[in-house]
Amino acid sequence: MAAEIVNPRSDSETGTEGGADGTSDELFDPAFALHRGGKMAVQATVPVRDKDDLSLAYTPGVAKVCSAIAERPELVHDYTWKSQVVAVVTDGTAVLGLGDIGPEASLPVMEGKAILFKQFGGVDAVPIALATTDTDEIVDTVVRLAPSFGGVNLEDISAPRCFEIERKLKERLDIPVFHDDQHGTAVVTLAALRNAAKLTDRSLGELRAVISGAGAAGVAIAKILVEAGIGDVAVCDRKGVVSADRGDLTDVKRELAGFTNKAGLSGSLEDALDGADVFIGVSGGTVPEEAVAKMAKDSMIFAMANPNPEIHPDVAHKYAAVVATGRSDFPNQINNVLAFPGIFAGAMQVRASQITEGMKLAAAEALAAVVADELSAEKVIPSPFDERVAPAVTAAVAAAARAEGVARR
Repeated sequence: MAAEIVNPRSDSETGTEGGADGTSDELFDPAFALHRGGKMAVQATVPVRDKDDLSLAYTPGVAKVCSAIAERPELVHDYTWKSQVVAVVTDGTAVLGLGDIGPEASLPVMEGKAILFKQFGGVDAVPIALATTDTDEIVDTVVRLAPSFGGVNLEDISAPRCFEIERKLKERLDIPVFHDDQHGTAVVTLAALRNAAKLTDRSLGELRAVISGAGAAGVAIAKILVEAGIGDVAVCDRKGVVSADRGDLTDVKRELAGFTNKAGLSGSLEDALDGADVFIGVSGGTVPEEAVAKMAKDSMIFAMANPNPEIHPDVAHKYAAVVATGRSDFPNQINNVLAFPGIFAGAMQVRASQITEGMKLAAAEALAAVVADELSAEKVIPSPFDERVAPAVTAAVAAAARAEGVARR
């Protein structure tokens, strides 16, 4: 059906009256209509109306600027778009809920990410889909592209390669590198959990959390919760609780076991949920209701798998004081767009050399504070369309970058 919408049969073949764009009414799909021709374009910021404009925008005037940058490379930030543009880089191996669909099929998502950068953070972004899944080839390619960009947003790259790619790029580049599937999710989750704890008269230090999913998002959420002072957090993969006594752990999971699970839990996800204050789902699947029923009083359930939450809100509300999902049709959507535009805007505003843990924590605190005076069980996180979000996150990240000594202006 999808191929017929993209390449509709002629009216003579279908026997139906065609729509305005050549498709039949029966096959019309607004998603395809919106995406036709792509969702973005390059637009000039200066006019080229006559020969004088041309001589300034291009030769001979541009030569003066090039020569100045050659003598003082830092001027590239002032006289080009570098400090205002992010590369959105993927290899198409972990796209939304679609999995490994390849670089071409990932482009609609990367275009979408780019327009969200602009819409919500005022940051320009360029989608770059790479025709390789080799870790070193991806790293080398991005390093070679880096002179054109002020930051790199890694997107939809499968674990565990995404961890190594991010680490190597951070080592080799002096611009912000941020894997949004990891850290954007973690920042928004922490912000929502801070407010949920406040709403139920508890501190983070009093909470025991269980994370379902030890991939990119699960690992990053565990790290930021520990940094923020969570009482305890256990992470579960398909084989159960990630603990140091397991002999089947990858390097990433072995490191994870070293700073999580203070209680020394073992066994299944269901076992870990017994008495837990918080469930955070970033894995898919379904958690049995009987396991949910064993969670602590006034628990918090963040079931973020799309389109099917690990615990459906109808079930979650029977037992939890606060419920959040990854979906826009339920309250408390944990949506990365609340984080990444402001984080990059703040980092690039001060020409930060990296995005630190302190900057992420500051982003989470600022995001939580946006609705701190409006808290309810259905509002522990602001809407992506709340105009207060991006300025608050941008300012907090810029201030944190200065405080941590990674700002260059």
